[in-house]
Parts: sequence; C-alpha cells; structure tokens
Amino acid sequence: MKKQLYRLLLAVLVLLPAVQMEAAKNNKPFVIPELREWVGSEGMFTPQSTSRIVYNSKDPEVARIAGQLADDYETMFGRRMMVVQGRAAAGDFVLTLSPDNRLGQEGYSLRITDRVTISAPGSRGLFWGTRTLLQMTEQQSDQALPKGSARDYPDYAMRGFMLDCGRKFIPMSFLRDYVKMMAYYKMNTFQIHLNDNAFPQYYEHDWNKTYSAFRLESETFPGLTARDGFYTKKEFVALQQLADSLGVEIIPEIDVPAHSLAFTQYRPEIGSKEYGMDHLDLLKPETYEFVDSLFREYLQGSNPVFAGKRVHIGTDEYSNKDPEVVEKFRAFTDHYIRLVESFGKQACVWGALTHANGQTPVKSKDVIMNAWYNGYADPKEMIKQGYNLISIPDGAVYIVPAAGYYHDYLDTGWLYQNWTPAHIGEEVFPEKHKQISGGMFAVWNDHAGNGISTKDIHYRVFPAMQTLAVKMWTGKNNKVAFEDFDVRRKELSEAPGVNVAGRIGNKPRAVYNIETLKPNMETGLKEIGYQYTVSFNIQAVPEAPGTELFRSPDAVFYLSDPISGKLGFARDGYLNTFNYQFLPGEQVSVSISGDEKSTRLYVDGQLKEELNIQKRFFNGGKDSMNYVRTLVFPLQKTGNFKSTVTGVEVLNYCK
Repeated sequence: MKKQLYRLLLAVLVLLPAVQMEAAKNNKPFVIPELREWVGSEGMFTPQSTSRIVYNSKDPEVARIAGQLADDYETMFGRRMMVVQGRAAAGDFVLTLSPDNRLGQEGYSLRITDRVTISAPGSRGLFWGTRTLLQMTEQQSDQALPKGSARDYPDYAMRGFMLDCGRKFIPMSFLRDYVKMMAYYKMNTFQIHLNDNAFPQYYEHDWNKTYSAFRLESETFPGLTARDGFYTKKEFVALQQLADSLGVEIIPEIDVPAHSLAFTQYRPEIGSKEYGMDHLDLLKPETYEFVDSLFREYLQGSNPVFAGKRVHIGTDEYSNKDPEVVEKFRAFTDHYIRLVESFGKQACVWGALTHANGQTPVKSKDVIMNAWYNGYADPKEMIKQGYNLISIPDGAVYIVPAAGYYHDYLDTGWLYQNWTPAHIGEEVFPEKHKQISGGMFAVWNDHAGNGISTKDIHYRVFPAMQTLAVKMWTGKNNKVAFEDFDVRRKELSEAPGVNVAGRIGNKPRAVYNIETLKPNMETGLKEIGYQYTVSFNIQAVPEAPGTELFRSPDAVFYLSDPISGKLGFARDGYLNTFNYQFLPGEQVSVSISGDEKSTRLYVDGQLKEELNIQKRFFNGGKDSMNYVRTLVFPLQKTGNFKSTVTGVEVLNYCK
C-alpha cells in the first residue's frame, strides 16, 4: 500500500510542471466570428514603438491590405506603424501569402510569437486575418496579444445582410459605414433593395397616393428617381469600390414585377389594373421595353454602374390566382435572369417558383435564389431543380421595425444556439450543403412614415449582425456559451472609425460638462446613443422659430421648433415636438433622456412629457401603425440661440 502511494505521489510530482505549463497557456481569444482552431502558448506579445507592418509579396493586394491595416490601427489606437516590404524582425506584424488547400480562399492562419504573422492562400483571407487581429487588440488597454496560433475559415461562402432602402431612404454615409461594419465581422455580402412601396391602406387605399421610391439616379427615365433621397451613379459605384476593397460584395436589387409601384406611378400604362398597381402588367410588351431599358442602363458599358458579379432581379410575391399570369410570371423571371447573364453577371432571385408553379421553364443553372418562405419556394424542390440557395427564412431572420409582425429585434439567443444557414424554415439540410451558398438576414421597412430612424434600424441590426456573423462563419461549431458571447460582444467596436450607435464608452458616467454653453461652438462630441440624459439650466428669452440648441449630421434639437416654437427635435425627415414652450425670462432646469422606445422631457425634475411609441389609426380605426419618436441626441455643434444656457451635463447610462 505504501509503495502504491509513493508511486502515485511520484507520478503527480512528475506531471505537476506539465499541468502548470498547460494552465499557463493562453485561452482562445474572443473574436467575432469565433476562431475555428486555437493552440495557446505562454505569455503576451506587446507592440513596441519600433513595430512595423511587413509584407514580403509582390502582389499589390498584399501591399494594399498592409496599408489598410496601418490606417485602421492608427484610427483605433492612435499609433501609426510603418509599412515596409522585406524581412521581418521581432516585434513586427507580418502579412504573407502561403498556399494551404485546407483554408480555402477566405481562410487564414495567425501565429503570435515574438512577432505576429498572418498568412493565407489568398488576399481575401489575409484581410480577414487583419480583422481578427484588430478585434483581439482592442480588448487590451496596452494592445497586447496572447501568444498562440490560430487557423480560421468559413463554413459558408456568402454571409450577408439585406437592407430595404426603397420604403425608407438610407443615406449613403450609412451604407458606407455598414460596409465597414460588415467587413469587421467578416460578413461579405450586402444586398441593397433599391425600390419598393408602402401599403395602400395607409394612403386612403389609393395607389396614386401610396408612397413608393426608386433610389438610383436614372438618365434613361428622367423623373423616375425618388425626390426624397437617392444615390447618384457616381456615389453608388464608389460604394461598390469601397466594399470591394474591404472584402464585401454589393448585390444591387431592382425588384420586379411586384413591389413595382415606383415604376407604374412613373408609367401608369405598365401597371396591372387587375392585381394592383404595385404589379407590372405582364401581358403588355411596353412592360418589357421599360424594364429592359432600366436594367440595361446599369449593366451596359465597359464600366457599368452595377460593377459587381451579381445582380438581383426581385421576382417575389406576384399574384398567382390566374394560371395564364403564372406562366407569364415564369417567362418574365426567365427573361431577366438571361438578360442579367448576357452582361456577364450572375442572376439572383427571390424564391417564388412553388407559389408560381407551372410549365414555362425558368433557368436554374448558376442562379442564386433567396429562400425566404417555403410556401413560396420549397427549398428541397428548388435544390432539385438546380438552384443555389441563400438561406433567409422570414420567421427567423426578418426584422420589420415596430410593425408588430415578424421581428422587431431578432431572437439572437435562439439564433446563436439553434440556427445555421442549413435551416430554411422547417427544413434542415446537412451542414455545408453544396447548394446552400450561405445565409442572410434582412431589414424590411414595410411601414413607410412610421418615424423609425436609421439609428433605430442600427440598434436592431447590430446585435443581429454580430450574432449571425458567427453562425454564417462557424455553422454549428461555435463553442462560446451565448451568455458569455452576449456580454463580450458589446466590448467590441462596430468597425474602425465607425460608431453609428453613438456609444461613448461602456460605463455610466458623465461624458460632457460645460458651465456656460455658447452659441455656434463645437463640443468635440458628435452625439450620444440611447440610455442617455442631457441636462441644462436655461434663462429663456424669445427665440425665433427654428432656433437650435444642438445639431449633428443626423439630428437637430430645437429650443424653438420651426413650426410651433416649442422644444422639439428632427431627424430622418420627422419633426417631433414636446408640448412645452419657454416663457420669456423663465429660469428652469431641463433634462432630456432617451432610449430605444421613447424620449422624455423633465422640467425642474418633473416629467412633463414622454414621446413614446404612438399608435396611429387609419380608415376609421380599421388599420393602425406604430409611430416611433426616439432620438440619438445630437451634440456636435450648438445653435445660434440667445438664451443663457448653463450647467450642461451629458450622462451616459449603459445597460
């Protein structure tokens, strides 16, 4: 017995150093999407003042990515590293191309020793490796990195997001920020829905009055482009160029032959009087002449406006009540697939061919289909017919802000724990099925005029994007518990230099104080996001209508709004007013607090009014719409006011 105890003790003593060494090895770093493979080493790599970014390839893309890393590192951490071609030394960041069949075109390896080396078979994987590096770096105050090695690669080739810009104008600055944000989380496909229309029940059931918009400049059809917001051809091309430089593909979508009210309001003769003016009349040759010309405008030439390799032609939710029209719809779909392909592009469609089952053949080879609702397109049948699918099931990944149906905010916990692109509605396919190209999620701005701002959209999208970036990259192989993921994801930036949410740190604190606020001054802050309180004392004098207290690029807060002279704010074309107006000579303390649901006014500590989500009724109460009155508070510049404003304090209360 004593000999056995002695042997056991000896074995423990022998193994103890190894156990201690194992315990000292670094755990897998937290990044989004989660690293596929990690082997930890001991210790940390800390950048030095002499650290450089070194590349050893003649490929100009590698040099460009090295420069991009230097730019982003400086933006995020305030230090510019020299970029050089040549031999690396200890302390350097090294970018290199190296063949590895197991990593694919988007995979990369990362090794952190006395230097940091990112290697990949292709430039796209190399760039994704720099995104991982930046995410790891921003979680340490001294920018130190845990030593170890990683290999990382995606399960799905297309990892995307679709944004409805038709029913609500989304500024180009927002789209450019979103390209950067998607790239930071290795989301590589951005589908931009360029036209759509509202529902006629909110416009007296009159198609002529119903809101519609086409967002792209058109020279072929002057006057077609929406007047309340559009993209010039030049800036749309520039968006695609930016996206391409960051590993993101823009898929432009012109949605026909339904959702087409913008076109029939422009050309009433091509609208369907039987199925509704949001439907194109498929029996008229004039319809084809118009739509052909529209697509050709953006596809033709040596430098087309639609610069990428894919174009989406819509084809969702057309009426199927008449078998003859079903056949016409199928012929229409086939025609525009082939038209897009004739310009060397891959055609993308919404799944509709179960809904429109018929005899007319529709091309399927090399066509990508957004599989959104199995009743419209049975995914098993679509795979059998030869389509490649993007999994975008409406019940799981559709956001329709404040509408009361689908999701206002996605159930990120459920998605993280259960969903992958192999799940399309109730159908579950094998992971990495060769005909499931990937996944997307979507924002549909169905209720035009509902007060939703681009900030409100972002607060819904960002948690979903972080979550689904994981699920589209790692499939079912994510290992971090959702509870941990949901806490730690909030510590990461949106992207280098991007802060759409207006976050100022992660802690409850005063982020701005000034004793006396002067007119026409810069504060040094742009805005503050939800969960804030802005307080000030005011000795009021009569102010002209439209007098601003603060403004930023996205919003204005008025001391005297342009219409009623009351306290109020404007953003996204909406003016919201508190029922409160200063009396001449009045001295009061004012606080404005805001979150994702409401904006509140306090005067001398008493709640005067809460602008919350308001129910608005139409058609004698038969129809209703939620109207949202939120504000990400503008702070960048003060207005030309006359009143005395003192004791300004901006408080950041984070959840």
